Amino acid sequence: MSATPHGATPYYFVPAESRHPVMAAIGLGLMIIGAGNWVNGHDWAKYVLLLGTVWWLFVLYQWFGDAIHESEAGKYSHRIDMSYRWSMSWFIFSEVMFFGAFFTALWWARSHSVPALGSLDNALLWPDFKAAWPSVSPGATTSPAGTVDPFQTVGPFWLPTINTALLLTSGVTLTIAHHALRDDHRAKCIKFMWMTVLLGVIFLFVQGYEYHHLYTELNLKLNSGVYGSTFYMLTGFHGLHVFVGMLMLLVITLRLQKGHFTAKKHFGFEGAAWYWHFVDVVWLGLYILVYWM
Repeated sequence: MSATPHGATPYYFVPAESRHPVMAAIGLGLMIIGAGNWVNGHDWAKYVLLLGTVWWLFVLYQWFGDAIHESEAGKYSHRIDMSYRWSMSWFIFSEVMFFGAFFTALWWARSHSVPALGSLDNALLWPDFKAAWPSVSPGATTSPAGTVDPFQTVGPFWLPTINTALLLTSGVTLTIAHHALRDDHRAKCIKFMWMTVLLGVIFLFVQGYEYHHLYTELNLKLNSGVYGSTFYMLTGFHGLHVFVGMLMLLVITLRLQKGHFTAKKHFGFEGAAWYWHFVDVVWLGLYILVYWM
């Protein structure tokens, strides 16, 4: 292979060896250990979760910085751009499968497991079980053994509906920002990007307030039967994805203010936009299947 001429964009770019993947894995490991033990009643685990989160964010800051430096140095050719597009596409596909598993768990519990437990085949083992969904009846739990405390379910009004409006609006502002960038209207693009980031932050605060309300007033917790576990797994992981997407959009906005991206070359922007629109679509599924049905 002949050497790349000085100043020319290389056909391929092979990055140098990096510590970032293993460092990010350590941070994620600490987050998983902390979160898993915290929900099981270990008070020390919340500090491990906080440490893992700070560690992970710091690694992402350095990792993003290296990738941005490589891009701005002109090391990314059309081939590299295509590899990023395929990588982001497969990453979002893996996220579709991830949420698909939890949506399937919700459907299976609602349509098969609960009705089967209340059938004649199980009447001798669980004579007092009520095959009702959600797994709570007025004034009493459907758990004959008393392992699930009575709780109240949550409907779509008003906090989930407000969050739906916030995310749908953020999708519109992001699309306007994208068209502004393609038309080389940088100031307009930056303005609407900040609006999108702000809408994402407000969504997270509203969801946090909703969780506090559910725990303290409705007694709906992660251990509130299969309804509680599927509810928090779906909405909680979606909230994590909103947080990650908001960080991605924030980084893109700060880069726009520094003059990064052009009207014709801005896949960093597009990749973050793909991810955010995916998060919007997942929430619409949650809003219908979890809060309405």
